[in-house]
Amino acid sequence: MASFNRVILMGNITLPFELRYTPQGTAVTELRLAVNDRRKSASGEWIDETTYVDVTLWGRTAEVACEYLSKGSPVFIEGRLKYDQWEQDGQKRSKLRVVGERMQMVGGKQGQGGGGPAGTGGANNSYQRSEPSQAVPVNDGPPQDEIPF
Repeated sequence: MASFNRVILMGNITLPFELRYTPQGTAVTELRLAVNDRRKSASGEWIDETTYVDVTLWGRTAEVACEYLSKGSPVFIEGRLKYDQWEQDGQKRSKLRVVGERMQMVGGKQGQGGGGPAGTGGANNSYQRSEPSQAVPVNDGPPQDEIPF
C-alpha cells in the first residue's frame, strides 16, 4: 500500500527558540507553531480553535530561522510528520511532531515580528538565497529518528 506523509502549516511562533548543533556540527532548532482555525458551530456562532505544533528544523533552515524569526513571527512550514517515543522517569512518552523540510517567512509590518531582519518591515520579508527560490531546503543532517543533544 502506498503512503504519503506531507504537512503544510502557516502560523505564528509561540515560544522563544534557540539554535543548537549536533556533535557532527549540524544545526538544529525546535520551535512551536500556533495554527488558528475559525469555524461556525451548529448554532451559528464563530469558534476559534488554536492548535500548537512542534516543528524541528535542520541545517541552514534552522540557522535562518534563528537569525530572522522570533516569538510571534508568522511562518509557512512544509514538512513531514514524525512520531517520537522515549522513556522518562520510568514512563513511556510519545509525541507527534513535524520535521520541517521547507520554510517560508511570511511578511509582516515593521515591529510585529515580520519575518525579516530588524528594521526592514514591508509586506514580503523573505529569506532570499542566490537562487530564485525563496524557500530554504533542509540540508541532510543526522538521522531524523533522533535529535542528539
